Amino acid sequence: MKRVDFGNGKTLTNILATALPMFVAQTLNLLYNIVDRIFIARIPGIGTAALGAVGMCFPIVILITAFTNMFGSGGAPLFSISRGAGNRKEASLIQNTAFFLLLMTAAILTILGEAVGRPMLSVFGTSDQAMVHALPYLRIYLIGTVFSMIATGMNPFITAQGYAMTGMTTVIIGAAANIILDPLMIFVLGLGVEGAAIATILSQALSAVFVLRFLFSQKVDYRLRLLNPEEIKRCGPRARRIAGLGLAAFIMQLTNSLVSISCNNVLSHVGGDIYVSIMTIINSARQMLETPLLSITEGTSPIISYNYGARRYREVKEAGVIMFLLSMGYAGTVWILIRLFPAFVIGIFSSDPALMETALPCFNLYFSTFIFMVFQHCGQIIFKSLGKKNHAIFFSLLRKGFIVVPLTYLLPYAFGMGTSGVFAAEPVSNVLGGMACFITMLLVVLPELTTNERSTQ
Repeated sequence: MKRVDFGNGKTLTNILATALPMFVAQTLNLLYNIVDRIFIARIPGIGTAALGAVGMCFPIVILITAFTNMFGSGGAPLFSISRGAGNRKEASLIQNTAFFLLLMTAAILTILGEAVGRPMLSVFGTSDQAMVHALPYLRIYLIGTVFSMIATGMNPFITAQGYAMTGMTTVIIGAAANIILDPLMIFVLGLGVEGAAIATILSQALSAVFVLRFLFSQKVDYRLRLLNPEEIKRCGPRARRIAGLGLAAFIMQLTNSLVSISCNNVLSHVGGDIYVSIMTIINSARQMLETPLLSITEGTSPIISYNYGARRYREVKEAGVIMFLLSMGYAGTVWILIRLFPAFVIGIFSSDPALMETALPCFNLYFSTFIFMVFQHCGQIIFKSLGKKNHAIFFSLLRKGFIVVPLTYLLPYAFGMGTSGVFAAEPVSNVLGGMACFITMLLVVLPELTTNERSTQ
């Protein structure tokens, strides 16, 4: 089994060896939801309405992802830093504590979601017509919460141990199953929207089983195990460290959920259900186009964390520079392509001519500053990888919570921009929030790394 050694080899080679499998994994991971949307949009007679209804479930799905990232993205950098420092016991306890937190949170979220699903959807602005499709989808999806959280939350620990190809395989198994099960459940068995949800949770279960089988095996250096009662009693400080660093990832997902709620709420009021469907398509396209960017930055994260723990500060800076150049090269290319061929991207998710005509100006406005996302992603990942939770938390809040959400209400109503105001909030935040995060990172991190590098020479 090939393993990436973060302590040796060229930095670029290690980044690519981690980022490329992660790119494949994250791209296929999108299929859990994107394939659902593509097939749902093509259900005869109700496709566009059903797509908008499923879009109303996104805030809850994002909330589940937020808790998953809190413990996965919060634990993995601390795990890597401990590995780099040679502290095997602490690294192992961090991994096991993160797993315990994922299991407990999954149980709580499933119970709460099933209990208050309908009222939550109503708060999000779901109409009576959309509720017919949204509520059954959500209730079935919630059954698979534990599978989703294990598969997604523990995968970073596989990659952090250097087994990037295995991390990719865990996702491929679930995604391939989803591709097969979606049309079978939706069309062949005639289960419609409910069939899409069933296909998703079965696929997530397969991924979760593969993740656990690998981490509990003898193949890994840091085997996963359940905490014993005594360790549970003493895990509080460690759990707080994991949750503290992971709070940045949690807030990022939570603010994404708030943005989704705000956008759907305003669009349903000033534009109607068709604009909610357009926002669903745009969110799907953004996830698809953003995935390689996430792969580059998240693939670089364990390398930065490991070398930081090992006090190899020159390699930390080198990894950061390479990450930024790769991210800018990708984002610049994609930004040009989506400016030239927006209809092609929209057409992946819907073949409705009326929707296409209305969606084009919304799409062009929303993605007008896509390239500036590089600054947010690179700055944020460096703060997280170095364990700088306060900076990571603040900039997670800034872009979405302090810029996008207020603008989503101010631009349509106070400035009279209507639906255009909703789609304009994101590009404004890309510029303001992204540049603020990146410039602060340069001012805070570079002097520290330079000073530490000199002290170790």
